[in-house]
Amino acid sequence: MAPFDALKMARERSLDLVEISPNAVPPVCKIQDYGKFLYEKDKSDRAARKKQKVIVIKEVKFSVTVDEHDYQTKKNQAVRFLGEGDKVKASLRFKGRQMAHRDLGYKIINRLILDIGDAGLVEFMPRMEGTTLHAILAPSKKVEATPKKAASSATPASGTKPAEPAVPTPAQA
Repeated sequence: MAPFDALKMARERSLDLVEISPNAVPPVCKIQDYGKFLYEKDKSDRAARKKQKVIVIKEVKFSVTVDEHDYQTKKNQAVRFLGEGDKVKASLRFKGRQMAHRDLGYKIINRLILDIGDAGLVEFMPRMEGTTLHAILAPSKKVEATPKKAASSATPASGTKPAEPAVPTPAQA
């Protein structure tokens, strides 16, 4: 069909002539409401963006001389971040003469990897960049799905603690 005839036919129907495939011989066009087409395309793009998961990298910093309690606290933070579905960057910075004892830093990072266990997978093994040793851990698939459901159903909706049973204790009787 000639372009002039197609444009005339589209105007009679109060629609637009939209070129679908310009490189085809002859070019392929379609008669449609272009505004409605753009609206539906935008709507589908928004729905696709809504389903996306933004990957966040949280960092847990250690030192070569980290104390046991500090190590446990930071390990628990890393497990919590992985449980929330975020990636964790474990970094250890060497200062001054600590660079002579890199093996101590590797021991700490490898211990963290072993302690985290099934909560996360090692995405990048420990490696040195300048004076920093770091490893990146990603959440494991099976752990990622379960804690969010358990955490949302465990907390009461009103923010108060649940009522205690009305059964008297032996001290009250």
